[in-house]
Amino acid sequence: MTSAGPGPLDPRDPDGRDRDPRDGPERPGQLAPTPPTVLAVVAIVGLVGGWLLHPLSDRVGSPPLVGWSQPVLLGVVALVLGGAAWTTWRTVHVQHRRLAPHQALNRLALARACAYVGALMLGGYAGYALSWLGSSAELADQRMLRAGLAALAGLLVTITALLLERACRIRSDPPAH
Repeated sequence: MTSAGPGPLDPRDPDGRDRDPRDGPERPGQLAPTPPTVLAVVAIVGLVGGWLLHPLSDRVGSPPLVGWSQPVLLGVVALVLGGAAWTTWRTVHVQHRRLAPHQALNRLALARACAYVGALMLGGYAGYALSWLGSSAELADQRMLRAGLAALAGLLVTITALLLERACRIRSDPPAH
């Protein structure tokens, strides 16, 4: 008995790689949502980097100032992503129209990239803000406040990016009317 290729019970995906049959059947063209564990790891890497920035830059010169532009710019990105998520959700899930393949792919790629960058900014600015806790240095409060607001804006970027990613998802079965 010969097989014509990977079927529903074949433990290899269409690319010929082994996969665990306990994962269930994969449908071609489907992507899994962004894993929260990956976002958490990215945020932790950012947290450590932001925390280390203070003492390392203190040895070399003076620690960087966080201006108002960082939290404002991240907030604008979050607003744009939120608007894109809203319009995508309305188009796909309320009006039941399909996006053109290139539009869906572009929005999904934007959402994924922004989720990772938002998590990195969240961790980085939070680490930098936390590194100033209890410091009596000049401008410590200012650095802590602005870095904290930038971390919050990074969280908003991550959330709105995940909402855009979710808005791009379509049901596998057509909606009942």
